Order: sequence, then structure tokens, then C-alpha cells
Amino acid sequence: MRLTARESLVPVLRTLPWRALAAGGGLGLLLAGLLRWATGEFGGWPALTLLRTAALAYALTLTFVLDDPARHTVSTVPTRRALRTGLRLVLVTPATALWWMAVVLLVPSSLRPPVADVTLEAAAACAVALAAGALATRLTDEPRPGPSVAAAYLLTAVLTPLLPHRWALFVWPADKGWEAAHERWAWVLVGALVALALCMREPIRRRRAPIGRRPGTFAPSGGTPSGGV
Repeated sequence: MRLTARESLVPVLRTLPWRALAAGGGLGLLLAGLLRWATGEFGGWPALTLLRTAALAYALTLTFVLDDPARHTVSTVPTRRALRTGLRLVLVTPATALWWMAVVLLVPSSLRPPVADVTLEAAAACAVALAAGALATRLTDEPRPGPSVAAAYLLTAVLTPLLPHRWALFVWPADKGWEAAHERWAWVLVGALVALALCMREPIRRRRAPIGRRPGTFAPSGGTPSGGV
């Protein structure tokens, strides 16, 4: 008998990295509020830079969402991996949406960049972080791949601005490539969501040969090789 979503809810709530999410969210709110609290005249570029930094800081914490310290324990419990992962996403997504709304509203309206486009960037950044965590969980047996995924994600974020202009993602509203860049952001979002959906299946379980027996060796009886016909 498989556990239902309601029965799995409390264990999932306990294993979510709430402290990391709170730290990333708090940092994002602080960055977004700098322009509201600071004095002086600013152009639009600081607001866009701070919003992008806030989104990346929070997305970095999302790489830990699929970490499960009890992964090898719950693997024997009749609960589908898609259900466990789906519950984590259902719990985190509304909180993330509310957080982003607060971040955007903290930026003065006179300095606020195009909200829909920046929201697309933030959504894609968060989706890539979740997809990276799901892929690491899918391909490895590590219960906490978050630190390694976060390091790889941070490196990718640092190198992304170095892309050629025709593939650039981080452009300014006055740049003629703004719309084209956000078409690329849309494709990044779609690709990340597809990868996330594909990785919600059970992780790969590698078959291991018994200790002391290798393919091609002879059985103790001396008749037929264990790895051949």
C-alpha cells in the first residue's frame, strides 16, 4: 500500500531546507530594498542589477530543495519519487512567488525595469536550479547533492555574462537585443521544466556484481564461466 500525499506531507515539510530558503529570501529582500532606503538619484540599471542578483541568490538556495537526508531510509517506503518531489515543489512554489512579488514591490516604481521580462528571468533561473538539483538526485545516490549543485550553478551564473552577444541573456532594456534575449530566457525556462519533469522518476539504481565474482571468471565447479555461456 502506497502512502498518500497527505501522509507524506509532514515528512517532506521536515526535510525542506527552510533555513537556506529564508537566508536566500532575506538577502534578496535586502538587495531589493537598498534603492528604496538609499538617498540620491539613480538610473534604471542599479534596480535591474539588484533584481537579477536577488533572483540568482534565491535560486542558489533552491538547489538544496531536493536534498533529502533520509533518502536511503524512505527508499524502502512505498512512496513514489514523483510524489515526494512534487510535494516539495508544491510547498516551495507559492512561497517563491510571494517572495518575488515582495522583491519587485520593494523597488521604487520609477526605477522598476519591465516586470514581466525580469520575472521571466527569475522564473528561468529558479527552474534551472531545481532541474539541476533533480538531475543530481536522479543520477547519483548522494542524499545531499545540494552543495555540489550550488557550486556548479554559481559557476554557471558567473560565466553566463561572458556569452557572445548573439546568445546573451543578461542585456539592458535599452539594448536592441532585449526582446531576443527574453525569447532565449523563455526557451531556458521550458527546457528546465522539461528536464525537471523527466527527472522526477525514480533514480537510477546500478547493478553491482557480487563481491569476489567478476565477469569471465570460472565457477568453483570448473565448468562454465560465470560471465559467459
